[in-house]
Amino acid sequence: MNIRPIAEHELPDLIALYRHLHPIDDLLPESVMKRVWSQMLLHPGLICLVASEGELLVSSCCLIVIPNLTRGGRPYALIENVVTHSDYRRRGIGQTVVTKALELAWEADCYKVMLLTGSARQEVHSFYERCGFISGDKRGFVARPPIPQSGAPE
Repeated sequence: MNIRPIAEHELPDLIALYRHLHPIDDLLPESVMKRVWSQMLLHPGLICLVASEGELLVSSCCLIVIPNLTRGGRPYALIENVVTHSDYRRRGIGQTVVTKALELAWEADCYKVMLLTGSARQEVHSFYERCGFISGDKRGFVARPPIPQSGAPE
């Protein structure tokens, strides 16, 4: 298994892998997908790690290291979009990818790495704990944009 940063040309393979994360998501229009992909590739501190078996991407996560003016100027990081191809789960591949992301964060001198999951499944929580995350250490909050009221006068 090869764990590495994703290559620019692998966008279609990453999108295929993301179908195992959010199978009901609508696909983005190609122009939007390419624009966002370009932004991601150029974004300082963002790295998308993948595990590949041959040409197939089987697991991935994105790490973003964020500069910080507290904690002695040490950055913090976020991990997002953790996914393993459904045919390759329970083999330790996802844990290896997340562990590599944590190693990169520690090499960047991050004082913490945060991760949120929307899953209520205990096996998902146990997976993140095996990766080194501590449940209950902090409380996560999520804000989403307001939903526009249809038919409301402007």
